[in-house]
Amino acid sequence: MSGMKQAIWLVAALGLAACSDATRWGGDSYGNDTGAAAGSVGAGLNGPAPNTPAYFQQTVGDRVLFAVDQSTLSSQAQTTLAAQAGWLNANPEYAITIQGHADEQGTREYNLALGARRANAAREFLLSNGVAAGRIKVVSFGKERPLEICSAEACYAKNRRAVSVIAGGFTS
Repeated sequence: MSGMKQAIWLVAALGLAACSDATRWGGDSYGNDTGAAAGSVGAGLNGPAPNTPAYFQQTVGDRVLFAVDQSTLSSQAQTTLAAQAGWLNANPEYAITIQGHADEQGTREYNLALGARRANAAREFLLSNGVAAGRIKVVSFGKERPLEICSAEACYAKNRRAVSVIAGGFTS
């Protein structure tokens, strides 16, 4: 085969490899490894290891929902947050950022304040369940990061939430 043909085949092969589905091999669509961390016990075909952020998100639950114009935790939200507190207390190497969100109704300023109240309600619940304050940060996005954009109640309900995002390491 001529040198030109070999170069074309090489470029084609590299192009196909670059288009492969990373999620098939334990990564996300951005090429990040979403599988168990090195040394994690229990990872395998049945899902992520219990001490990983992926397990927290998929099994424990990373979000709670709120009623219209409310920051009061429902019993379902309290159950989810209690599970989050248990996981965080069992995995002290992780910190958490709670993101408060609101639906698109209302002003930007009102929704930023409402998102902050929602994130702080979740924070207070975690604190009351033994999670150290130095491991919890809160941020409000108000209506700026909706899951869905629409004008139906079903969509609005998904946007009224507090999402717990796990980060490795913490400072006290």
